[in-house]
Amino acid sequence: MRSHSLLPSQQRQRQLSYFMELGLVGMLFVGLERGNAGIVLNTGVALAVTQLPPILERDYGIPMDPRLTLWITTAVFLHAFGTVGLPGATANLYSQVWWWDHMTHALSASLVAGVGYATVRALDEHADGIHFPQRFVAVFILLFVLAFGVLWEILEFAIALSADALGIDAVLTQYGLADTMLDLVFDLIGGLVVALWGGAYLTDVSGAIRDRLEAHADSRDN
Repeated sequence: MRSHSLLPSQQRQRQLSYFMELGLVGMLFVGLERGNAGIVLNTGVALAVTQLPPILERDYGIPMDPRLTLWITTAVFLHAFGTVGLPGATANLYSQVWWWDHMTHALSASLVAGVGYATVRALDEHADGIHFPQRFVAVFILLFVLAFGVLWEILEFAIALSADALGIDAVLTQYGLADTMLDLVFDLIGGLVVALWGGAYLTDVSGAIRDRLEAHADSRDN
């Protein structure tokens, strides 16, 4: 991939990802110290997601540019940080900062869109009988992100109802219908960004997925 002058060096990107991972470990211990299941779960999942790039690169040969790793790490770090909040604060950032939830939704949606983009492009290049025009890819990504966003909102709603019925704190919070609609709007914004500029950052990933599909097809034929 081409370097981008507006971004820090690759070494600096790796360092930023590493420091955010350390931050997630610290937040996990904060959750344990507070006895807060929501913080523990969210930071634990975030830490697990940060391990996906090295696993994909080592075990599946998917090239993970430092920019992609930083993108993934930033999205899960900001979500986890939002559940913890600033030191000494009585509420987390999701409650204190009105736009925090929308920002993290857009970032998370961009990751989902990235997965959809890389996969559909790999299928387009792998299968001779399949051709996806650029407009179709863009529409597919937006619908893919929207469907995932709706499922996530349903999950939040179900968790909130279950927690209320059991008399425990919810690990995910539902803020109402208006907030849900805004979340979906920002999900679409994240998907739109990937639909417009995904090719500049995900070409190598699509190519690696295509190569694995072709290797699998060759081994099956033989």
